[in-house]
Amino acid sequence: MSGSRMMRAIRVSEFGAPSVLRLCSDVPVPQPGLRQVLIRVRACGVNPVETYIRSGSYARKPTLPYTPGSDVAGVVDAVGEGVTAVKEGDRVFTTAAQSGGYAEYAVAADDCVHKLPDALDFTQGAAIGVPYFTAYRALVHKAHAKAGETVLIHGASGGVGVAACQLSRALGLRVLGTAGTPEGMKLALCNGAHCAFNHREKGYTDRIMEATDGRGVDVIVEMLSNVNLGKDLQLLAHGGRVTVVGSRGSIEINPRDTMAKESSIIGVTLFSSTPEEKRECAALLFAGMEAGWLRPVVGPQYPLEKAAQAHHDIIESPGASGKIVLTM
Repeated sequence: MSGSRMMRAIRVSEFGAPSVLRLCSDVPVPQPGLRQVLIRVRACGVNPVETYIRSGSYARKPTLPYTPGSDVAGVVDAVGEGVTAVKEGDRVFTTAAQSGGYAEYAVAADDCVHKLPDALDFTQGAAIGVPYFTAYRALVHKAHAKAGETVLIHGASGGVGVAACQLSRALGLRVLGTAGTPEGMKLALCNGAHCAFNHREKGYTDRIMEATDGRGVDVIVEMLSNVNLGKDLQLLAHGGRVTVVGSRGSIEINPRDTMAKESSIIGVTLFSSTPEEKRECAALLFAGMEAGWLRPVVGPQYPLEKAAQAHHDIIESPGASGKIVLTM
């Protein structure tokens, strides 16, 4: 169902390179249905998974044409029947947008819409959804990390990485992080990491082992498993767990490396979360916002018409520095 209002939105009519992201100015504003919320979008986060979907290489392919984006922050414009948690005029952020977030308006299911505290601006709100919910799922629901354990966050300066650093520190873990630039290492240290390592430097894994007195790490949050997974298995302590958050290809590993330490490799996908898991995560993250430890770090910002450039840069940049955000 569509209203008479029109909006600007990014549309994808074919899978391919970033250039398939096209700005259209005549897209009908969606209308909220049962238990749906219409949001006037002020900012939308850009996630690596959106580039995989756009390219056609991801397991789940949306029906063409579609509008990408899930991490919306903005103001409630209207609510559908049955919505009670938010009302028109509320500042909110989302973990999913049914109509796509790279647009001036977006519809989301009410259980994916959360109030945005006044202490955070809209660009920070757009940096919460996928990164923080993914970090929580990896650390708590999948790795079952416990206070006192040591966690290694590969890619600690990106959106999920920063979220994982802050969350790990709040959970009482000893936090080690890697990044590809000195700026990225500093960002990790400023957001909860006790130690940071440059993953572009030769021998950095030896220094990680030295930091654990040779014991290894209990949990690894892995953003680029097609490059790092083999080395990760060497870095684990006995009973250690690698949570695979991201991968851009295949890799060959030696299964004996898992046998020797009785370690586990665990895949993580946010869309598999149950309603109960979503509520649990939202409650913990909102507590983090109230307490002040949840502080999204916004990196490069792009206007909506530069979405293709944002997709290029999130994959090709030499080192991440916070969450990439589109602004409306």
